[in-house]
Amino acid sequence: MTLWEGRLEGVPASEMWDFTVSTADRRLLADDIEGSMAHVAMLGEVGILSERETEEITAGLRTLSEEAGSGAFIFKDSDEDVHSAVERRLVELVGPVGGKLHTGRSRNDQVALDLILYMRRGAARHADGLARLALVLVDVAERLGPEVVVPSYTHLQQAQPTLFAHHLLAYGQMAARDRRRFLDLGARLDCSPLGAGAAAGSSLPLSPGISASLLGMSGAFANSLEAVGSRDRAAEYVWCCARALVSLSRLGEDLVLWSTREFGWVTLADEFATGSSALPQKKNPDIAELVRGKAAGAIGALTAMLALEKGLPMSYNRDLQEDKEHLFRVDDDLAGGTSALAGLLATARFHPPAPASETAALDLAEALVGRGVPFREAHRVTGAMAARLAADNREFSSLSFSDLARAHPGFEPSDLDLLDPAVSVSRRATPGAGSPESVAAQICELRGELSGGES
Repeated sequence: MTLWEGRLEGVPASEMWDFTVSTADRRLLADDIEGSMAHVAMLGEVGILSERETEEITAGLRTLSEEAGSGAFIFKDSDEDVHSAVERRLVELVGPVGGKLHTGRSRNDQVALDLILYMRRGAARHADGLARLALVLVDVAERLGPEVVVPSYTHLQQAQPTLFAHHLLAYGQMAARDRRRFLDLGARLDCSPLGAGAAAGSSLPLSPGISASLLGMSGAFANSLEAVGSRDRAAEYVWCCARALVSLSRLGEDLVLWSTREFGWVTLADEFATGSSALPQKKNPDIAELVRGKAAGAIGALTAMLALEKGLPMSYNRDLQEDKEHLFRVDDDLAGGTSALAGLLATARFHPPAPASETAALDLAEALVGRGVPFREAHRVTGAMAARLAADNREFSSLSFSDLARAHPGFEPSDLDLLDPAVSVSRRATPGAGSPESVAAQICELRGELSGGES
């Protein structure tokens, strides 16, 4: 039995059925039941259903909810989608009165609501997951403290010394910002499309405001055509997932580099690494690599979501059925990626080497600037010094004061101390920089934000 069999004769062609039936939306079972319970309660309040009918249907839906929660709900091949499955099972439980479940409702506003309910839960779940990941980064940064100095990189070339904690906190800030995007999205998911019907509303005295209130939403749709015919919030949800996965991908790339013998910054715990089927010595950072790969898929899903809607006439079109395939995939990938990376980071051992002494070049230039030398001149002097050292196959650490004095009369003997990366880092005066004081403040601020609103 289909929900539309009255209009068409005969049995649907198997080719048509196989191509159009949706199984992806079975994930929305709990959301469909929740929306149905609110709809039935509204129908009872406005007098479309009698008190007895409301009670009977609600009791059946509660049983369905229990079956969904325990995994006992069974889908059948004849179920066209999750909506028809719920109605079919409800009629099995309560009899013909279950056929009144669809009163004043279309699958169009029904699926729009299901997806919003799903995304509300998902946004909160991702906000929590990103908070947990960021807190792991904060914990590792705090554990490493002010002693572990590493090079920062620009163009993948050593740039300036900084604390390793500073580097990790950069990813903590990115995760926190990705988290805030999901929290912000919640405001746009606080609107119910239930009551919009197939497209242009209903002649029945429905009250979308009652349904919205029962669902814990602040209001209902303003335009029924838009309510069922747009998926901008779904696209935004996928964008938030994709953006977060791109952030995780960058962290994954660093972890891949750090775990190589060439970098040697990190040793992964065995339980968060894999081996090779052919090379006995290998210990591979597969989690970090897969996060990069999942980010690529998320970018593709976002492109698909935007393209899905770009040429649709108003209002609902069956094309929109495809939104769930893309949304569910990135939803799973982000949840899995944040959890796996958090475990990897929490169990890893970090042992990065000290920066090359040439990373003190800017400190030497700024020492001259502090004595009134124009920065462009100081830059030229220090750059020429770097070129001479490279030509002589010497390191900055081999510099003597006589070398400095020959380069520029503004240098002082104490400037040799700047060649120590720890001294260089300790001199950082700007907020948010890599000095021990700044990093300690960043740890405190980030931990306060994440611990105060994690749930």
